[in-house]
Amino acid sequence: MVLAEATRRLASVSDSPRLDAELLLAHAIGISRETLLLRLRDQTVPAEFESLVARRLTHEPVAYIVGHRDFWTIELAVGPDVLIPRPDSETLIEAAVRHFGNKGPRAVLDLGTGSGALLLAALDEWPNATGVGIDASAAAVAVARANADRLGMSGRAEIRQGGWKEASVGRFDLVLCNPPYIGEDEPLPIDVVRFEPASALFAGKDGLDDYRTLASLLRLPPDGIACFEIGSSQAAAVSALFRERYFRTTIKRDLAGRDRCVIVVPET
Repeated sequence: MVLAEATRRLASVSDSPRLDAELLLAHAIGISRETLLLRLRDQTVPAEFESLVARRLTHEPVAYIVGHRDFWTIELAVGPDVLIPRPDSETLIEAAVRHFGNKGPRAVLDLGTGSGALLLAALDEWPNATGVGIDASAAAVAVARANADRLGMSGRAEIRQGGWKEASVGRFDLVLCNPPYIGEDEPLPIDVVRFEPASALFAGKDGLDDYRTLASLLRLPPDGIACFEIGSSQAAAVSALFRERYFRTTIKRDLAGRDRCVIVVPET
């Protein structure tokens, strides 16, 4: 069977070879994976499938091959100009939902928006909110704008090129940020280091350079909250940086039980 053979071959480059094979075959056919699994016996395997498998065998991520990735309640177009949105980052949205409940924030700022994942997920969660996504990369800004347009959120989401200084605006009651946090010498999977943008990954020797800048710039209204993604070993160091700037911090863990989000609020 074609799927079984593809799964066997992909096991050398993937921890989820069967899932990868199913996603690639569904993409080649032009249907969803769910439809593929329901109608597998009825499908003809396109010639394109072999070329997709060959790309995955070079460690190219499936999300880049098929061109999209699910995140929270939305589907995002992705490519090598932006990081692939990961379930770990949903921890930031979960923290915001716990803080705001159904009422939601009024204005959202997503710093280093990339594909627009955090901003657009927040706006999908709270239809009355508006937001701004900032990224230093013009190519990433183009990806995020296209995602906002496709999701019908361009009227509520402003995407523009910029840097961390936007954290000092102070008018956003929800700030979301998944900054670069990998140390220069930290090992990474081949899929990541070979294909995903280095500028969105690495942050100096210890991986904390961008948090240092963000902590010095961040301004929040009295009822505001900021949620920063962190590496699983960085909770204490990142929290200390924000506490030095007179913020209070708490930690939220991801579904695997790893520290993943530093929640920052103004000192009262």
